[in-house]
Amino acid sequence: MHDAATTRDNAPDERISKLEGELATLRGAYARLHHLYTRALEELELVRRRMFVAKAERVDTSADQLAFDKMFEQVEGLRHALAAIDAANADKPNNEDDGRKKKRHKPTGRRDLSKTPLPVERVEVIDPELEGKAKRIGLEESQRVVFRRGGRVRLVLARVVYKQFDINCCAPAPTAFRPATIVAGSARKEVCVSLPESKPTGFVVAGDRCEAAPGVCAPAAKHSPAFRIVTAAMPKELFPRGLLAPSMIAHILFDKYVMGVPFYRQEQQSAVEGFRIGRATMCRYAEDAGATLGAIVEAAREEALATAFCLSTDATGIAIQPTPLEDGKRKRQPCRKGHFFVTLADRDHIFFDYQTKHTSAAVWEMFKGFSGYVQADAHAIYDALFRGTPPKGVDDDDATRAPPPKEVGCWSHSRRKFWEAAVCKHPVGLDGLRLIDKIFEADRLFADMPPAQRKKSRDLIVRPLVDAFFLWAKSELAKTKERGLVATALGYSIRQEQALRRFLDDGRLRLENNAAERALRTIAIGRKNWLFCGSDDHASAAANLFSLFASCKLHGIDQEAYLSEVIMVMPYWPRDRYLELAPKYWARTRARIDADELERPLGPISVPPPLTAEEKTASR
Repeated sequence: MHDAATTRDNAPDERISKLEGELATLRGAYARLHHLYTRALEELELVRRRMFVAKAERVDTSADQLAFDKMFEQVEGLRHALAAIDAANADKPNNEDDGRKKKRHKPTGRRDLSKTPLPVERVEVIDPELEGKAKRIGLEESQRVVFRRGGRVRLVLARVVYKQFDINCCAPAPTAFRPATIVAGSARKEVCVSLPESKPTGFVVAGDRCEAAPGVCAPAAKHSPAFRIVTAAMPKELFPRGLLAPSMIAHILFDKYVMGVPFYRQEQQSAVEGFRIGRATMCRYAEDAGATLGAIVEAAREEALATAFCLSTDATGIAIQPTPLEDGKRKRQPCRKGHFFVTLADRDHIFFDYQTKHTSAAVWEMFKGFSGYVQADAHAIYDALFRGTPPKGVDDDDATRAPPPKEVGCWSHSRRKFWEAAVCKHPVGLDGLRLIDKIFEADRLFADMPPAQRKKSRDLIVRPLVDAFFLWAKSELAKTKERGLVATALGYSIRQEQALRRFLDDGRLRLENNAAERALRTIAIGRKNWLFCGSDDHASAAANLFSLFASCKLHGIDQEAYLSEVIMVMPYWPRDRYLELAPKYWARTRARIDADELERPLGPISVPPPLTAEEKTASR
């Protein structure tokens, strides 16, 4: 009886304990679900902000999706019907199929530009050595397409043909001449007319000359001087025998890589204006021009790695058109992803590099040998560079390797993390934004000061604000127990504390890396129009063109005019002086070139002598 009563008395306690255990389990499950629900709301809010904020209107795609599904069913039905027809026709004789095959048109060669409705501009090319000394007997003409602000122009390049008498080459006075030999060199085309139809006595032919035979006195015989037909030399061109002149090439490349106009739109526009230029022709010019002008970019890059104080870098993705399969079958393939890196070398140069992979090895190759400051985001691909040890898979045993560069952080990236937390109504995110904004506002007051004075002002005013921010961030991180946007923002700033403080070391360093991100906007906007690059080689050539255009903008140079003039000047310029053609030095170089020669759409260029060390110092 006593044991039964005791059991009845303990039953409520056991039930209460059991219920309390179940309640604790449910509370834990509820806490986890609430955390996941909160994270989902945060992600939803960020997606909503990115999709709808700053958009005037947004198209509802639900109706389009229904229409697409219906259209897809129709296409599938048609595909099956066509497959059935092909299967039925497979047993027919081959001669029935031959009648339906299209005949390939034979190539017609170079187009006759004289039939195009373009305005005409003529340029006459003379031979300075023969002008005024030899008789003009005609012109030899070739044609190009030139671009002028306002439209396209047909350029007629007329090279003067001369008749030059050669007093050293004599023959008896004949009634008819015949050509003895023709000498066609790279500079001139010469015809030496020296022998009559019947070989005279007392003269012999030696090479391309007519000389008196041994023992015969040439002046004693009746003779007349022979002559040569000489055509003025063709001006050197970066793309010999091309259809387009430098100004037209520069206009096409400017439209594509600066204005973001794809080649197929330019092709349509040129057809409307009366002279169609195919996109295949534009692609070949773009790749050849980018690869050739890359020599100027590489000369500037060598100078930047040797002398730059700080390199600011960032990267963005780009789609690369897939290469054909080895078996030759045209199967649909997805585009590959490549990457454009941008590098700002102080206020001197801007470089774009195409890399197939966004890896530490790519970064190591780009910045190898540089030991100054590098400003970048906190991506892991830069870790090996800042450690000074080659990444895995890179064979670099250089014992004389320079010390690694010093990392400079970006306060805009840190602020962005707190902004995301603030958008999702986290008080810590708002507090972080206020503290970082105070640092930006204080430093903005010293933007126009000399570097030395700016550093002193930063030490006096900005450094205490930075110390207060990191003290606050560490205390808040200690209170944060859950993963989320707040923990991400605080953790990013604390892990990057040394890099974020680096701007206090020198007055020339910046708080943020916004300039590099702004430089990438050209690619971000352009790829929405031209979508992809045709190959890795085309992307590398495009990177060189992006570099030249961006550097021109940095120095306030007319980008299209620069490219046109450099394409015309480069064939004459010595290879060891390509740095003088970089946008940083172009204004100085252009002032030393004959202005009349640069004004011509095509023609020879006189290369000035190199600057002395004193002149280089004085022009800086």
